[in-house]
Amino acid sequence: MDKQYGGEQAATSQAAPGAASSDAALVGFREACWGAVIVAAGRGTRMGTPESKQFLLLRGKPVLVHTLELFQRMDAIREIVLVTGAADAERCRRWCGEYGLTKVAAIVEGGSERQHSVRIGLDSLSADWALVHDGVRPLVSEAAVSACLARAEETGAAVLAVPVKDTIKKVDAAGIIESTPDRSSLWAIQTPQAFRRARLREAHERALADGFLGTDDSMVVERLGDPVAVAEGEYTNIKITTPEDLPYAEFLLEQRERGR
Repeated sequence: MDKQYGGEQAATSQAAPGAASSDAALVGFREACWGAVIVAAGRGTRMGTPESKQFLLLRGKPVLVHTLELFQRMDAIREIVLVTGAADAERCRRWCGEYGLTKVAAIVEGGSERQHSVRIGLDSLSADWALVHDGVRPLVSEAAVSACLARAEETGAAVLAVPVKDTIKKVDAAGIIESTPDRSSLWAIQTPQAFRRARLREAHERALADGFLGTDDSMVVERLGDPVAVAEGEYTNIKITTPEDLPYAEFLLEQRERGR
């Protein structure tokens, strides 16, 4: 059930063909009607803490609050739908008031899988364009988000990504290397991922009907035959997942604050 909060409604080491850099994409960026679905319903166990990773403190504030504040500041974002667990809705509502997160228009209960949570979040979004972002990626920059939005407006769908640095191996069930893909064509995909809302909603409905479960939103859109473009992001846009991620995020945030 929706829980209304009452806010405002409103690849290669060089850029691959079609991949937009943050600086280039900001040139001529036009403001559209964008809404954000922030996914924070997970109960990951890899962090090894009693508290869910999105609610752990990062420099005195919950990780999730840092994420929400970024989209609160961005003029291009008209509304935010926060998807979280039923037991966490009340404290999220409290934080929205405490930290002035007026763009959070709805707080909704997520599903059993991330993909289901995104589909549920889209139902509460009214903007023509939708971006989906992990609540545990608090260090994405406004420039990178803007690059992704601009690329999506050009092509219909876009994701943030960075070229893979390491050599990647395909390994069989016995732990034996089968092949080594060409690194120049491999990109590590991040969030946000940005789409026309109606098309993304259609893709999620099709995936549900087909029993398909993907690892990100671009996968469900790709199944419709739609091209999804890459906007080059930043390696500092880390996903806080394991214990070593939190001190690294603290370091990155401290460096960013010193540079202001």
